[in-house]
Amino acid sequence: PRKNRGTEVLATWRKLPVSATFSYSYVRASEVDPGGGRRDVPLTPRHNLGVVGTWEKEGKARIGVELYYTGEQRLENNPYRDTSRPYLIVGAMGERTINKHWKLFLNMENLSNVRQTRWDPLLLPQRSVDGRRTVEAWAPLDGRVINGGARISF
Repeated sequence: PRKNRGTEVLATWRKLPVSATFSYSYVRASEVDPGGGRRDVPLTPRHNLGVVGTWEKEGKARIGVELYYTGEQRLENNPYRDTSRPYLIVGAMGERTINKHWKLFLNMENLSNVRQTRWDPLLLPQRSVDGRRTVEAWAPLDGRVINGGARISF
C-alpha cells in the first residue's frame, strides 16, 4: 500500500504591467519497503517550486521568465545513483505584435541546459532483467529548446 500526503500553494501577484505566479508543492509519497519499513515512492520529488514573471504592454509586446526547481527523488533500478540530483530549469519567452493580424514570438525552454546525461549515462551497463536497456528518466533528456514563429489571425 502507498500513502500520499502533501500540500500545494499557488499565489499570483499583479501590478500592471507586471505579474508573477509562485507555486510550491510538497509531496510525501511512501510505499512498503520489502524490508518491512516504508520508503519514498520512486520518481516522486518531495519539493517542486515554480516562479513565472511577465511584463506586458497591452496590444504591443510581452516578455516572460520562468524558473522551475525539482528536488531530489528516489530512483529505482539505477546502477549509477539511488537518489537524483535536484535541478533548476530556466525559460523565457517574448511576443511582439506587428499589427492586428501578425504577432512574432520566441520561446526558450531549459536555458540552463539541464540534462540527465550531464550526471549519468542513460544506457544500462547491461540489459535489465525486464529487458530495459536504459534507466528511468528523472530529469530532462532534451536540454535547451528554442523555437519561434509567427501567429496570424484573420
